[in-house]
Amino acid sequence: MSNKVEELRQITKTIRKDIITMLTESASGHPGGSLSAADILTTLYFKEMNVDPKNPRKEDRDRFVLSKGHAAPVLYSVLARKGFFPVEELKGLRKLGSMLQGHPNMNDVPGVDMSTGSLGQGISAAVGMALAGKLDNKEYRVYTLLGDGELEEGQVWEASMSAAHYKLDNLTAFIDYNGLQIDGDIEKVMNPAPIDEKFLAFGWNVINIDGHDIEEIISAIDTARNTKGKPTVIVCKTVKGKGVSFMENEAGWHGTAPNKEQCEQALNEIGGEN
Repeated sequence: MSNKVEELRQITKTIRKDIITMLTESASGHPGGSLSAADILTTLYFKEMNVDPKNPRKEDRDRFVLSKGHAAPVLYSVLARKGFFPVEELKGLRKLGSMLQGHPNMNDVPGVDMSTGSLGQGISAAVGMALAGKLDNKEYRVYTLLGDGELEEGQVWEASMSAAHYKLDNLTAFIDYNGLQIDGDIEKVMNPAPIDEKFLAFGWNVINIDGHDIEEIISAIDTARNTKGKPTVIVCKTVKGKGVSFMENEAGWHGTAPNKEQCEQALNEIGGEN
């Protein structure tokens, strides 16, 4: 396991460098919440999920829905590094004619299971996928990632109530709990805390972890897979802008792209191989 964990740690460095590079190239996008989610998506795609880059639509694949669709850069990087499309495509982020726009499009991007962007809708789609799996007696699992600010959307809780009602133990939701949204501290904008207790009240199995600890992420996913009769939410305490000193815990980097000088500093701080 230790070798695999170290491999995943190195991949996360590559993913974070991709995020910085593509956002600098596009001069727009969302670095903060993309960087905070890198460890979660890396672990899912390179350790856990049953997916095949050569057959992105295979029927028995596990599904992933990026409910906080503005964090598309982290998903694009993971998909490219997994082999769903050439890494060179990342240079086209948010450019006219590119398939990699500001929010994921399932019709254009191989490996994207749901078009997202309107907050709250992603988890709703994931609940539908999980329910379909149950009705069709399929073995695939469904994963979704939400932002903590996204929990201010009422639709999230309607979906959560449905997931528990239908006992969707094939569904696992991750909360990227970095404490900041575009307008600042989530507790000051519209406080969703206590997040874990809310999901408990809605009938979910709840796990609290450090969202940057690969071993904790792996263990939580294993627990979720073995939990029967209810969906699982993994509340991941994270740092917005993780890995880049001047971005960490700064709400201003929610939707601001770095310039060339900032890009160079960020890449040096992240380290690892290209």
